[in-house]
Amino acid sequence: MMQSDWILDVLADLKTFALSRDLPALAEHLDDTALVALAEIAASEEKKAGQAQGDIIAARRDIGEIGASEHA
Repeated sequence: MMQSDWILDVLADLKTFALSRDLPALAEHLDDTALVALAEIAASEEKKAGQAQGDIIAARRDIGEIGASEHA
């Protein structure tokens, strides 16, 4: 998630600015936006982790098939 932390920092800065300028509705929306960002970042990372795991499983399967064909 480190590559995506910057967007959360930007949203936090915007919220701080909104509150300092007496813009509470904007600050609340920025909280909501941060939650959406967190959810999407987490989903993206889970998808990437799943794809990586699938690649590992496929590679192991390929290695197993190569090993099995050599012994046949």
